[in-house]
Amino acid sequence: MSKTHKAILVVLLILLADQVSKIIVKTNMHLGESIPVFGSWFMIRFIENPGMAFGWDIPGQFGKIALSLFRLVAIIGIIWYLRNLIRQNAQTLLVISVAMILAGAIGNLLDSAFYGLIFDKGTVYDPEYGRWFGYGGQAAFGTPGYAAPFKGCVVDMLYFPVIEGTYPSWFPFKAGENFIFFRPIFNLADSSISVGVFIILLFQKRLFHNLK
Repeated sequence: MSKTHKAILVVLLILLADQVSKIIVKTNMHLGESIPVFGSWFMIRFIENPGMAFGWDIPGQFGKIALSLFRLVAIIGIIWYLRNLIRQNAQTLLVISVAMILAGAIGNLLDSAFYGLIFDKGTVYDPEYGRWFGYGGQAAFGTPGYAAPFKGCVVDMLYFPVIEGTYPSWFPFKAGENFIFFRPIFNLADSSISVGVFIILLFQKRLFHNLK
């Protein structure tokens, strides 16, 4: 199998797993609902994220549209870079790592671009209050959707609160507050991006030594 075909296969498999998991969660769980998987340290917790990866938020509809456009530009740039890597006969591990990053970026862009059109319920922004509002019940496929193109929210569900506790009294600014590690909730697309970046950073000397 050529490196091009391997990259395409990686992207398609990750996209399939990412979108299937998101659709199952969105159509079968209530917003904010949690399902324990391994005790209290790994659970499926359904949230919708109008912002960036790992549940990080950005303010307002303008920020949402700007983020979607940034993702689109980033995807085009990653595709161009991936094609160059393949033409330069880059190592397979590097090609696959970049393909993982590409798949994650596409996965979250699909949520933003199309989920508002194909689902009847979703988290929406109310300019009167200047904040995002959730919804009750379970979402379903249906028209009209809940938002315009590129104004849909990303579905997140993977939650690993491995360590929970309280900040000690001497801890600056956080004394007495609840502490959770790992607090962010994310999805398979976020994981794909993170793993791809981690592999590149870990093996960068080996992966880039023969490239121009």
